Amino acid sequence: MSNRGRLLVISAVSLIAVVFAVVFSTRFGADPRLSPSPLIGNPVPDVTLDLVESDNSLRLRELAGQILVVNFWAPWCVPCRAEHSDLLALADGFEDLGVSVVGVVYQSRQDDVVAFLDELGRGYPVGMDDRSRAAIGFGVRGVPETYFVDRDGTVVAKITGPISLGLATATLDRIILGEPVESARTGEVQTQP
Repeated sequence: MSNRGRLLVISAVSLIAVVFAVVFSTRFGADPRLSPSPLIGNPVPDVTLDLVESDNSLRLRELAGQILVVNFWAPWCVPCRAEHSDLLALADGFEDLGVSVVGVVYQSRQDDVVAFLDELGRGYPVGMDDRSRAAIGFGVRGVPETYFVDRDGTVVAKITGPISLGLATATLDRIILGEPVESARTGEVQTQP
């Protein structure tokens, strides 16, 4: 092969290497499984939940002026069991700051929900998601998923996977201070039992 031929091959290989480096470098640092919620920056969906242990219903938009933590869960979801005590602590610890935790039950039977609450405890309103209307409105792909809504009724963050007390507290602190918050993926979600 002539010197010119070798130079062309080296140039072509170098160009391909640069293209691959640029493509791959733009993908590192981003979780490809984290799909940004189209709700971020938009009003909380207008959904009404039938409360599990009451004849009352709860319309999320009527809670305007409060910061909302809307947690989608199911009694058959293993990570939901793990995060439940943290959500109870969050509801108790932030209630005086105008923060409301709301549980939305995803594709489950009410008697299973009551058994879950009997075993793991109660501390915030839990509503059944009739015909998955809330899940559709929020774009839920599985459980657990948690959405944060600011005092203006705007969805500002989504946590995909189980939420910890530390992550929830840090997120709420930023919302209370008026600082920007980010969505995160903490683990896998379950789509069915």
